[in-house]
Amino acid sequence: MRLYSSAALAFFLAGAAIASPAQQSQASAQAPPLTVDRDPVRSPDGDQSVAPALHKESQNYVLRTDVEEVALNCTVLDDRNHLVPDLKRENFTVSEDGVQQKLISFQHTDLPVSIALVVDNSGSMSKKRPSVNKSALDLIQASNPQDEAFVVNFSDEAFIDQEFTSDINKLRDGLGHIESRGGTALYDAVAASADKLVAEAKRPKQVLIIITDGEDNASTQDLEQTIRRVQQLSGPVIYSIGLLFGDEMSRAEVRHARRALELLSTETGGMAFFPKNIEQVDQIAAEVARDIRNQYTIGYHSTRPTTEPGFRHVAVTAEDRAHGKLTVRTRTGYYPVVRAPKKSAAQTQK
Repeated sequence: MRLYSSAALAFFLAGAAIASPAQQSQASAQAPPLTVDRDPVRSPDGDQSVAPALHKESQNYVLRTDVEEVALNCTVLDDRNHLVPDLKRENFTVSEDGVQQKLISFQHTDLPVSIALVVDNSGSMSKKRPSVNKSALDLIQASNPQDEAFVVNFSDEAFIDQEFTSDINKLRDGLGHIESRGGTALYDAVAASADKLVAEAKRPKQVLIIITDGEDNASTQDLEQTIRRVQQLSGPVIYSIGLLFGDEMSRAEVRHARRALELLSTETGGMAFFPKNIEQVDQIAAEVARDIRNQYTIGYHSTRPTTEPGFRHVAVTAEDRAHGKLTVRTRTGYYPVVRAPKKSAAQTQK
């Protein structure tokens, strides 16, 4: 149940790797897989660089891969940092690389979510885990009963201690597998957990929650590669809880750890929290749950063809006189799925 090195990854996934665009192949190969009972988790065949679009069919939400809709989960805050729950489609404006886009879908409802709980299991977390585990379970219990979650405990390796489930008792048992030791392979755990969400999650809306008290010091990939991997997947919104208080870290280490968590969160549309003590974690978990439950989901078809590769910057704004100045939090952009041109009937026969 561990994260394998690049060499082991090549051995296990020969012939079964994620197929992605040529310019993304290196980053894809660098994301080590989470494994269960020492069998590698394999992603499904096909391009996974952009998550399938979200569509409404008879009040049910399904994954569709036959269209190139860009789906964005957006949190809207007023100037007092309060959630704004009553906006309409016409209040939103979306632009891609500076070009305004036309919204084709809009929802503000409590959609079921697939959640990855990624919790630091390094030696310095031993005394903090009981409070952390309680807060994580409170977050799940405050969520939609149709949510599903899995548990990853990581130190210098990452272990799946509970597969996808909606059973709170199973999640409690998974979080209870505490063997605090070793270093902190945060980036590997995040990238592999994002891969697992895209490959196996049943819900279109996906969230990854990180709880850690240290700076990454054991991953095979760096922060930039990890963020790029999540963006290539059009992966989960990441919420980070950094337990960076105490005397275990130098000021420089705290600064580096804080920057990493902030970037992982802001680039994906989430938020990073830095409590001053362990007692504040439960309050933060409740705030994360409220944020997840009160997002707007909007979608558009890009005015640029999907044959044009490269990262696309997305900006979303909202205006409503009744609420004053509004701030929208969403992912900063995405990589399109670049598909090979379809062959004609004559070409197919050759």
